[in-house]
Amino acid sequence: MSETTASVAAASATSGTVVAESTAPRGRGARIALRGLQILLALFYAIASALPKLIAHPSAADGFREMGWGSTGMYAVGVLELAGAVALLIPVLQSVAAVALGALMVGAFVVQMAYFDGEYALTPLVLILPLALIAWARRNSNAELLRLVRRRD
Repeated sequence: MSETTASVAAASATSGTVVAESTAPRGRGARIALRGLQILLALFYAIASALPKLIAHPSAADGFREMGWGSTGMYAVGVLELAGAVALLIPVLQSVAAVALGALMVGAFVVQMAYFDGEYALTPLVLILPLALIAWARRNSNAELLRLVRRRD
């Protein structure tokens, strides 16, 4: 136990109060692994997911045309994915970005089920898991973001 944790535990034992400890990753290895996961996901969303939409690659354009969303829908989703990828790398936005990309993946799952008979429905579900981990582990950045937003008002 660290010195701080030991003193908090001793203080709570003598006063009879319960002290909740943060469950955020504390170890250097956990922080590095989480940052690596964020970088990996950002690269995936920027290169493998957003780029084909933004350059109107036939693999992306055909799907959006089949759904009736056309190029406008394709570019809109591509921009959202690229913005989420960039925001995953910005400390104050990382948790919000993970939640937003998770919501986008819920939409992608619904679209896969509704329009494409679930052909690639597993992909968005698999991506939601690491996004949820990032959103939870980096949740403390939400307080900083809220403080910055309130300061502007």
